[in-house]
Amino acid sequence: MARILIVEDEPAMRMGLKDNFEFESYEVELAIDGAEGLEKIKNGRFDLIILDVMMPKMSGFDVCKAVRKLGVLTPIIFLTAKSEEIDKVLGLELGADDYLTKPFSLRELIARVKAILRRTGATAAATTSGVQQLGRLSVDLEQYTASLEGEPVRMSHKEYEILQFLMEKKNEVVSRYDLLNKVWGYESQPTTRTVDNFILRLRQRIEENPNDPKVILTVHGVGYKMLL
Repeated sequence: MARILIVEDEPAMRMGLKDNFEFESYEVELAIDGAEGLEKIKNGRFDLIILDVMMPKMSGFDVCKAVRKLGVLTPIIFLTAKSEEIDKVLGLELGADDYLTKPFSLRELIARVKAILRRTGATAAATTSGVQQLGRLSVDLEQYTASLEGEPVRMSHKEYEILQFLMEKKNEVVSRYDLLNKVWGYESQPTTRTVDNFILRLRQRIEENPNDPKVILTVHGVGYKMLL
């Protein structure tokens, strides 16, 4: 299991990133400022570091510079509110591997993390890999492809992410609010009705009779359960 260190001084952002990366099956450790982050890097082993730039005690740029001076080659992704090109260039020249400007897409950050870890040979534990058969629908959650009775089907990233979460929690009740938090995250503030609409679309592909579902069941007043 790949280990990620998140160095972020904003509590909500820090905990939100932790929850979402743990959902993706990564082991996560946190640091609340640059100084603590540097100490953890010196004393621990991580496969990737997510590093905020603007922090008390020690900036992300200074942490990156110190880490690289120590000879630590762990990949680093910078998160920052700065968007000027000079700041991006500085971060990369100091030894960072990637750079994301706030506000950012959570799914884009996760995709960039996965791409870097693939290049470096570190991966998260795969809990839902390969082609899965869900009722009438065949879906590959790694390749983001699906087919319905042998014919390719176009689905949105959100639909794949909902399926992944339900499969991770197979045979368990998942609330609509859990789905909102895990799938939509920071990107927007949809309502529970949005979740219901996505489930309806998925049932139309998966179920023999969408009005009498056998795979994605409704738990009235709570949410949904996937039976596998």
